[in-house]
Amino acid sequence: MSIYQPRIADIVRRDPRYAYEAYEFVFAALAHTQKALGRVPRGEPGEEAEASDHVSGPELLRGIRDFALREFGLMARTVFRRWGINRTDDFGEIIFNLIEANLMRKTPEDNRRDFHGVYDLDQELVNGYRICLDEAQ
Repeated sequence: MSIYQPRIADIVRRDPRYAYEAYEFVFAALAHTQKALGRVPRGEPGEEAEASDHVSGPELLRGIRDFALREFGLMARTVFRRWGINRTDDFGEIIFNLIEANLMRKTPEDNRRDFHGVYDLDQELVNGYRICLDEAQ
């Protein structure tokens, strides 16, 4: 169960294109991606992140895809549509909204273009869906 975050609610009020849950999902997907890449932050919550913990836009999008399929299976695309997410660019908008609200950090090299057209959501979440039996055990 998630804890209500007023700062995320403020972002949603300012930019209602995306559901509150989409922002929570991005944080969970970032943690999933950092763990998968071996870049879990070692400091206390709220401490400055180290460069070695950084995840690029394309890396995060791969983690988002993986995490969505694990969490929602074939419903992932439907969930994203309900949240207002129709292309990878939308994740860039969500992430940069979080950066502007000081809830995420970026490097000088990071920009919205990192999320532009990285993959087709329908192809990756529906047509490319595969069940891995070794994960089911």
